[in-house]
Amino acid sequence: MSFLTTIIKLIFFYVIILFPTLVSSDSCTCETEQTKGNNEKNEAFHYKLGSIASVLVCGALGVSLPLLSKRIPILSPKNDIFFMIKAFAAGVILATGFIHILPEAFESLNSPCLKEKPWGDFPFAGLVAMLSSIATLMVDSFASSYYQRRHFNPSKQVPHNEDEEMGDGHVGHIHVHTHATHGHTHGSSNSSQDSISTELIRQRIISQVLELGIVVHSVIIGISLGTAQSIDTIKPLLVALSFHQFFEGMGLGGCISQAKFESRSTAIMATFFSLTTPIGIAIGIGISTGYKENSPTSLIIEGVFNSASAGILIYMALVDLLAADFMSPRLQNNLKIQIGANISLLLGSGCMSLLAKWA
Repeated sequence: MSFLTTIIKLIFFYVIILFPTLVSSDSCTCETEQTKGNNEKNEAFHYKLGSIASVLVCGALGVSLPLLSKRIPILSPKNDIFFMIKAFAAGVILATGFIHILPEAFESLNSPCLKEKPWGDFPFAGLVAMLSSIATLMVDSFASSYYQRRHFNPSKQVPHNEDEEMGDGHVGHIHVHTHATHGHTHGSSNSSQDSISTELIRQRIISQVLELGIVVHSVIIGISLGTAQSIDTIKPLLVALSFHQFFEGMGLGGCISQAKFESRSTAIMATFFSLTTPIGIAIGIGISTGYKENSPTSLIIEGVFNSASAGILIYMALVDLLAADFMSPRLQNNLKIQIGANISLLLGSGCMSLLAKWA
């Protein structure tokens, strides 16, 4: 997974370091009028500090709950209720892409502060979202095939003496070493072991690509809250983003739980997610004096990043999270789980869509 991790780090670096510099140094020709008294600014600053704590706690709690499946049996992937929790979280992620991020991207790239040509003549937000979905599909496909070739290379299989196998009564027993499980796995069938390891690799790819899409958007919405000057804007944003991070964390935490990373990797991914929005808020506070939200550079960067994030999240929610579970034999053969998962999906998407009224 090293190359996926590198991509996430590079994009995170760009969003964290370069984005605030560009948007704060750009000259603005279409600015909003903001004349706030010192008292209101100080009060707004305290609300921003409170939002850092609130969003951090909610995000950490949301991503941690599915990771506690060993201690809380009801959250285990083997439990039927897990399908419903995962469907709810997938609905949240789907609504985040369609209701929260994509409309913001269209609004940014169709802003009257941008030149009519080319921005007003073509739906660039839709184009970027489509390209990011296709790119996610390609990364998903190539990464899966690469790791399958790497882990299931016949040269890595330790040969066994066929006579000894027959004598022991374990025909076809093969000793396979897989990096995906960081150990040695024994199975009575090579195909069953390959199937388990392939699914594990796929879950790891899904969790990393999903975190990539979430991280980019989380930093941007954090900066949006940090640069807000009106208390009337900050209060609903604080509540909405707290719920937003909690639900998104549940979706990501469920994927990480199924991927069965090592404890260290799991802790890093959970911490990384929990800190991105608070870091974005802190950056927003730092650049709030020079930040011009309606400057052309700011609008273009926000619009492109939001479009890309929307494309990634929509693809991941529909293809990797929902389709994989909803078409699985376990759910198809159990009407009770199937109905519960569909209701949970509608509830998750509905709750997240409702938050768009305030954020």
